[in-house]
Amino acid sequence: MARIPGRLRRQVISRAHGRCEYCQTQQAIVIAMEIDHILPESAGGETSLANLCLACIGCNGFKLNHQTGLDSETGQEAPLFNPRTQQWREHFAWSPDGASVVGLTATGRATVERLRMNRETVVAARRLWVEAGWHPPADRA
Repeated sequence: MARIPGRLRRQVISRAHGRCEYCQTQQAIVIAMEIDHILPESAGGETSLANLCLACIGCNGFKLNHQTGLDSETGQEAPLFNPRTQQWREHFAWSPDGASVVGLTATGRATVERLRMNRETVVAARRLWVEAGWHPPADRA
């Protein structure tokens, strides 16, 4: 696994506004974030700004080197969300209570499932964050 130089790491974090680029969890809330290779190194992905994103430990831990997931609506494989080439709002929305991520497209649904974005503990935490006014991010509501 390639070491990500400090300058490149800071660029990725700044571009992401300190949020997981998959589930939108704020670094200020969960603290532990990782740099993800969108196209995994094992599949030839480069350690470059164009192929890196900020991811919470949960999303990155379930994504691993996967590039696809199952669309819960069709049962078909679909590509995972790419935060460099796709817009979050086109593929995801927040549930009415703001605690769950809803996949709007095959890519969105496959990403929600593969990354387990609505794990019970995360949804419970989001409910508390909503009550505190920390979530969902204002520009993602």
